[in-house]
Amino acid sequence: MTFILAHRGSAGTHPENTMEAFYEAERVGADGIELDVQLTKDGEVVVIHDESVDRTTNGKGFVKDYTLKEIKKLEANYKFKKKFLKKNRIPSLVEVFQWLKGNELICNIELKNSIMDYEGLEEKVIDLIEKYEFEDRVIISSFNHYSLVACYRIKPTIEIAPLYSSSLYMPWIYAQSIRAKGIHPNIKVARDEIIVEAMRNGMAVRPYTINNEKQMKRLFTIGCTAFVTDYPEKAIRVRNDIKKS
Repeated sequence: MTFILAHRGSAGTHPENTMEAFYEAERVGADGIELDVQLTKDGEVVVIHDESVDRTTNGKGFVKDYTLKEIKKLEANYKFKKKFLKKNRIPSLVEVFQWLKGNELICNIELKNSIMDYEGLEEKVIDLIEKYEFEDRVIISSFNHYSLVACYRIKPTIEIAPLYSSSLYMPWIYAQSIRAKGIHPNIKVARDEIIVEAMRNGMAVRPYTINNEKQMKRLFTIGCTAFVTDYPEKAIRVRNDIKKS
């Protein structure tokens, strides 16, 4: 069965990377969530995609320049005010993990350290994974493949998966070379034959970001390991329709 991972939670319908978006992903029956992590000024792991808070909150500036207490004061759903009256906050990874203890969702953590060099991010994330005993439920991904290798060296039992957006020749060979067990390609560079051959060579394939029903059907048909989508409810409906037919 092709798993459905909710991109930044149910980001197409709810404020991205907020608990509200993660709750919605669980409610509609997603198999897991995808989220992004960065470090605050005081070294706390927080869940937010951009290096700055400008796009998704009512604040200004870089995540790295806020303490956890300061960043918690920002409204993470201010662009959704008409739909969501409750003020959402930027969650810490600890908050997300505490919630995950009450369900069985997979969690794909993207390390956002390609632009900002967050010293110690890998160690902090892995420490939390170990603390909550989520080694079998977490996948660590990043566009920074050096960071992934660092994660493997710290904790080889946690799955790592490189993110990439340009064509790679035999990507499963490259992934194996850095000890990854999965690949997370942009769907634009993930042709059917590449996906199938990668899986044939023991590699999990989880393309991003799949919001088009035609693409969803294509991936379900070839039995792709999983895919990441902003609209998990739509993806689940498509998957159920295929099962019925």
